[in-house]
Amino acid sequence: MTNGGGNARPSKNERRDAAREKARQLREEQKRRERRNKAILFTGIGIAAVAIIAVVAIIIVNSIRPPGPGPANMASDGVKIGQDLKAVTTPSLPAGSDPVPSEANAPNVVDIKVYVDYLCPFCGQFEATNAEQIESWVTEGSATVEIHPISILNANSQGTKYSTRSANAAACVANYSPDSFFAYSALLFSNQPQEQTPGLENKKLVDLTKEAKVKSASKIASCINDGTYNSWVTDATNRALKGPLPDSDVKKVTGTPTVIVNGAQYSGSLTDPNEFAAFVLQQSAAPTSSPTPTPSPTPTPAS
Repeated sequence: MTNGGGNARPSKNERRDAAREKARQLREEQKRRERRNKAILFTGIGIAAVAIIAVVAIIIVNSIRPPGPGPANMASDGVKIGQDLKAVTTPSLPAGSDPVPSEANAPNVVDIKVYVDYLCPFCGQFEATNAEQIESWVTEGSATVEIHPISILNANSQGTKYSTRSANAAACVANYSPDSFFAYSALLFSNQPQEQTPGLENKKLVDLTKEAKVKSASKIASCINDGTYNSWVTDATNRALKGPLPDSDVKKVTGTPTVIVNGAQYSGSLTDPNEFAAFVLQQSAAPTSSPTPTPSPTPTPAS
């Protein structure tokens, strides 16, 4: 029996077929949604990957700079300080070039070379013991001192690479204010941090340049903060560790401080100024009318 007016109720088979069709439509719609979501997901991943690659590339470019020329006044990989504590000026060392040995002293002027790491406690001992008498000899013109900053103790500064940062700071001073180098190097030692600490922050390294009364203070500050000569520090360190060391009998640096007087390595006490002064006197040229260092803690060069 059926209702009139075309409102016949669907049969059981018709209802089942309609349900199946509805289910099919739902399945198709679900598949379309899944395909859309997958496409969106992969697109997002692709964009994110491109962004990550771009960021990594920027970091690499900024952190691994191509080697540049070394600092001015350090063609020998060190700064040579002469009479009145004035630096001997030299052009910059081109990247990848071998260091140029400093011009030889007059026969009666002692040549002292010191390879130092500003984190090295033994370097600090040598500095505290001998800085005053070395300054006296150099000021009076009876000796020169050539200071070579290197970085062999980066692993001892909790990841901050203080040895490289401090050597770079010294190089920045050498480049822009060479006559302040002796004072700045002394300040790095008088403010020397202990090993296994982060070392001095760059801000403190900059503050010490003001205490050393540098010229071009703003340029030096930028140089320190930018790590301008970090690559040079690495290269100079590798050259010192590989050797040979110019103008000496020393094949290479095996530890710091490496102290060389007229070509011969000093291996005596780091805490006895008399012992070092005696070694300097022994290595000095035969006395002439110019002064020669005498073996006392704070000597006045004798005529």
